[in-house]
Amino acid sequence: MMNNTEKRKKLKEMLKRLHNNPEKLESIKERFSELIRELTPVDISKVEQELIEEGIPAESIQLMCNVHLELFKKAIIEDEIDVEPWHPIHILVEEHKDIMNVFDNFRRFMMEKEEDPREMLSKTLDYFDQLELYFLKEENGLFPFIEKHGVVQPPAIMWKEHDQLRAWRKELKKLSKAPQEKRNEIKELALAIAELFTDHIYKEHKVLFPTALKLISTDEWKEIRKAFDEIGYFSYKPSPFYLESQTPQISESLVNLGSGYMTPEQLKLMLDNLPFDITFVDETDTVKFFSENPERIFVRTRAIVGRKVQNCHPPKSVSIVNKILEDFKEGKRNEADFRLKLGDKYIYIRYIAIRDSDGKYIGTLEVSQDIAPIQKITGEKRIYDDNKEVE
Repeated sequence: MMNNTEKRKKLKEMLKRLHNNPEKLESIKERFSELIRELTPVDISKVEQELIEEGIPAESIQLMCNVHLELFKKAIIEDEIDVEPWHPIHILVEEHKDIMNVFDNFRRFMMEKEEDPREMLSKTLDYFDQLELYFLKEENGLFPFIEKHGVVQPPAIMWKEHDQLRAWRKELKKLSKAPQEKRNEIKELALAIAELFTDHIYKEHKVLFPTALKLISTDEWKEIRKAFDEIGYFSYKPSPFYLESQTPQISESLVNLGSGYMTPEQLKLMLDNLPFDITFVDETDTVKFFSENPERIFVRTRAIVGRKVQNCHPPKSVSIVNKILEDFKEGKRNEADFRLKLGDKYIYIRYIAIRDSDGKYIGTLEVSQDIAPIQKITGEKRIYDDNKEVE
């Protein structure tokens, strides 16, 4: 079996032969398709960039890359997933088509144009930012329900690729402001992003979506659609879909809180209006509750309730989550905190071990708050400003 270096060399030879003899395209198309799926997007983009630097016209390379894209688009058309227009999978497939078109044009520009590639980046980066809604819908709407049916690894792999694309987006933003000398780096990264998107969408369309359709019930799909609507859309705008009310009758019996009594409705409203976000995870690492503040810092949907907390974090963070929970359970610590910048926000995150009166661990409370406005406070204020209007 060939290693990656040998595969890259083989791909390079194929592209050179195509340049010298374009009519061979049909005869090597099948082998090319097999080979390109065995290489990573980074491998492919490196081969393309090496050939360009060696003087092979971009048109010759693009011709072969188009084979990869055309085969995938053909597969989507021929194997159209048959679901109703309201269905979350229909929405994701439509978004797939839009993503493929945008990044195909992006790749063509990077391969064919000689001028500074930075002129194309602004529009593409704006689109890339909107793609966060696509990632969030899958991570917070679809993945939790697939996991509930015992399928954990495919969503984890897809999430890891989301994070890779996010990392490359940040790098591309940095390079967009770089000097002209960085042109080749910009092109190489842009090609890697386009290839990874192609491969990522192919795996979702061919593996993840059919798996989800076999496992998830109609009622669950309706809940996923509700989560999709809460998170939002960026390109394809589905028709409104109205769920039948599934809200249970609220009991008016009072909840004994020790220091007072509240109705369930009062308790919920109080928790949802806290000036910070809270999430509670029980002793089995299962998410049991989160506050539904309309201005939450991090996206949450009701689909996470009943989900293992490890599956609610990016794969790269799971080891840290496990370490915190392990220390809490063993009584080594009662609190852990983190701080990070998100744009203009300065987020302070605290994890607090919750124990009963006997010291037994019963779960962990996560508290997240934007403390940037608090850091700006100075002096004293002892007078109520009754002229301030309600926002």
